[in-house]
This record gives sequence, C-alpha cells and structure tokens, in this order.
Amino acid sequence: MSDIARVTVLGAGVLGAQIAYQTAYSGFDVTVYDIGDEALSAGRKRVDALVTAYRAEVEGATEASTQAALERLAMTTDLAQAAGNADLIIEAVPERLDIKSETYEKLAALAPEHTIFATNSSTLLPSDMKDFTGRPDRFLALHFANQIWKFNTAEVMGTAETSPAVFDTVVEFARAIGMVPIPVLKERPGYVLNSLLVPFLNAALDLAAGGYAQPEDVDNVWRIATGAPMGPFQIYDVVGLGTAYNILSSGDDHSQRLAAWLKEHYIDRGRMGAGAGGGFYDDPQG
Repeated sequence: MSDIARVTVLGAGVLGAQIAYQTAYSGFDVTVYDIGDEALSAGRKRVDALVTAYRAEVEGATEASTQAALERLAMTTDLAQAAGNADLIIEAVPERLDIKSETYEKLAALAPEHTIFATNSSTLLPSDMKDFTGRPDRFLALHFANQIWKFNTAEVMGTAETSPAVFDTVVEFARAIGMVPIPVLKERPGYVLNSLLVPFLNAALDLAAGGYAQPEDVDNVWRIATGAPMGPFQIYDVVGLGTAYNILSSGDDHSQRLAAWLKEHYIDRGRMGAGAGGGFYDDPQG
C-alpha cells in the first residue's frame, strides 16, 4: 500500500470510530476529525469499547496489538490539521447532502492534490457529491457494514469520472485493512448489501406492523429455516431503530406508515436498539 499511508476519518460516530480503529489496527496512521470536543469524547469512548471487543472477538488480537492501534490513532477538531497530509480521507458524517456537500467544499481547499476522498454514505450516490469535491476523478464510495471487525465487507463504488487507478487503489486499501472488497461496477442506490438487506428488513417490519407475526417469531422462522445467525429484528437492533426510522420516513406512503408504527411502539418508548435502551429485544445488561 505505497499509495496510502496516512488516513483521515471524518466523523467519530459508530461507523466512523470502527473504520478508524480497524485502519489503525491494520498498521496505518489515522486521524479522526469531528466538529467538537463533545463529539470527539463520545468517539473516544467508542474506540475504547472497540479495544475490549477486539481482544475478545478478533483472532490474534492481543493487549499489545490493540494498544499499538490506539497509539496510531489521533483525534482533532481542526479540519485543516486532519486533512493536511492525508493520502485518503474517508467521510462518515451524517446522511444529509447539505452537510456532506459543505464538508467536501471545505476539504477541497484543505487537502493535498493527491488525496483520495471516499464517502461511507449508504443512501447517497457518489455522483450526488462529486461536484463538491474539486477532484471527481479521485472520489468514490467506500461503504462498510456495521461491526466491521466481524462483518468485514467493503463495497467500492465509483462514478463515471472516477479514475480506474484510484478505484483499484481503494480496493487494495480495503484488502489491506482486513476487509473483503466488493467492487460495484456501476452506481446503484444501496450498493449490493443494502439492495438486498433493506427490502428484507422492510418485509419483516411489514409482518410485525401488520399484526401477522411477533418480531421474535419472524426471527425464529428466518433463523431456523435458513440457518442464518440473526433474524431481521435482531439486525434492526444492531443497526439502530433511529436509522431505520429516518430511511423509512423519506420513503413512499407505505414506508412512512411503517416509520410511524416504529416510532409509536418503540422509539417513543426509548427503545432505540442494542446498547441504547433495547429495541425489539431488551439489552442483555437489562
């Protein structure tokens, strides 16, 4: 990976923290940027939790290797500092085009000419953002699944203007940080994973919201009949019900009715998903 040595991750949220720590764990120097000290403090707590998770769940992880990863990871609220010497900047800021476009306009003026920009967006196409980057030939999507140390895919999707050499470099980078690269050959909303997953999850929600079956029974039949390790409502809890609600709310009338049901029966009762008060299932810690 001679082309990429220094990586910056924009956003210290759930996936941003995971991307940053996995990259540092794989031997890269990483800088994490977020807009304020409170956001960075929350990000640091997420990273500290990842240290524990890696020691328990990642084969070969040791106290020394997980600590070394921490030492390769820096955090800052200074965007110029974060972007100034990066070879690759992975953007994981909120899923709003206005926020992302403003971020890329700032980055375009701060990052070196050679820097590659990659968005982790799961709902916006790279072509929605490319004109704000100032380098459409060096811009593409690099989309990770949640809990990337276990579900280690990385979907790589460019635009018609993305340089093939840049595309190949990012595929190689994904492999270098322990991911299984999934090249997406042309733009598609949802990439591969969410093109399959979102209709599946919506179908499960339709069964529960329509009163056809209880969530735990939907999960049981899926796990038993297919051998899958998790059912759709267990996946909802991992993803977070807030994320599901936001996506459904921007959909058609039926999707909006599902969003309203989800809000009334779960979100308004403080049930946001695993680790956040429970969702369809209680948190293990009670």
